[in-house]
Amino acid sequence: MHRFHSKSVIRRLRFAAFLLCLRYVLPVATVILLAISLLKNDHHMINVALSMGAVTIFSIIVQCIVATRALCPLCMTPVLASKGCSKHRNAKTLLGSHRFRVAVAVLFKGSFTCPYCHESSVLEVRPRHGMNYGSNSRS
Repeated sequence: MHRFHSKSVIRRLRFAAFLLCLRYVLPVATVILLAISLLKNDHHMINVALSMGAVTIFSIIVQCIVATRALCPLCMTPVLASKGCSKHRNAKTLLGSHRFRVAVAVLFKGSFTCPYCHESSVLEVRPRHGMNYGSNSRS
């Protein structure tokens, strides 16, 4: 399993995965809430639904920006961004999406398999070699 070089990369990957999941959930919730509010003719609920629509658009924009810097530690390809690159022949999907599978794995398993290089990565910082200056001292 491959590991990441810093905690900031892991935080960025988790945040991008969360936003990608919101990208699938928020539009559905917005449309349902808007339909219900239009059927009930409730102006307050219509305003809430339109606000949710604005939040959906904002989260999609932020996700696109953050996802371009959430890279696989081995092949350095953005695993949560739409690059149009060829996927590995054994890469699996979730609900028809390679990115959604990676996002769910990041959030719930703490590891993922890159759809491009098909290597497993765990959301941990790799140990730094050579940083223990006092441990190998001779007496």
